[in-house]
Amino acid sequence: MVGEKVLHFQGKGTDLGNLQSQIESYLKNDGFTVQSSKPSDHGVVIQAKKGGFLRGVVDADRAMTTMLSGSPADFTVRIGVGKWLEHLAVAAVETLLISNLFLVVDVAESAWNLEVEDKLVKAIDSFVG
Repeated sequence: MVGEKVLHFQGKGTDLGNLQSQIESYLKNDGFTVQSSKPSDHGVVIQAKKGGFLRGVVDADRAMTTMLSGSPADFTVRIGVGKWLEHLAVAAVETLLISNLFLVVDVAESAWNLEVEDKLVKAIDSFVG
């Protein structure tokens, strides 16, 4: 079983809106369909899913889910698999926080999940600096 990865950054002074854009661009360039929630005081959620061959590995209603929260000097990035949420752009992050934003996945999904998460973690580390 696999859960979520958590990255915590302090003292970086990172523009979180810019980081969100960089993550979205990275995922789109890797062939993902991407959607994001509206930013709020609680953060922003980015979801990405890939069609084609991954439908056999990952349920069609699941997506790589990334949540950015905090301030430019002290923020957290959570990455995991979650349910693809229709109309995420109009969902409030506050509502998402009380739901199961991240799902525990089984072994069949974990290899793909770990590979994509590891690549995304490396990209985020390079974006933050």
